[in-house]
Amino acid sequence: MSTTMTVRLSDTLKESLEQLAEVTARSKSFLAAEAIKQYIDINEWQINEIKKALVEADAGKFIAHADIVRHWENKLEHCMDTDR
Repeated sequence: MSTTMTVRLSDTLKESLEQLAEVTARSKSFLAAEAIKQYIDINEWQINEIKKALVEADAGKFIAHADIVRHWENKLEHCMDTDR
C-alpha cells in the first residue's frame, strides 16, 4: 500500500530531482521515496546505536582513554604505511 504526500522543495532541489529522474529513467516519486527511505534507515540506525551505547554507559562499560589513543595511533600508522 502507498499513500500520497505533498513536499515543498526549493527550485534548485526540484530541478536536480527532475534531471536525475530523466537520466535514470525513474519517476520523481520513486526517487523521492527512495531518498526518504534511505534517510530514515540511516537515522533509525544511528538512534538505535546511540540507545545501545547509553545502555552500555549506564552499565559502566567504558574503554580506557589510553586504549582508544593506542588504537587510533595504530590505525594512523597503518594508513601512513600504505600511502608510501
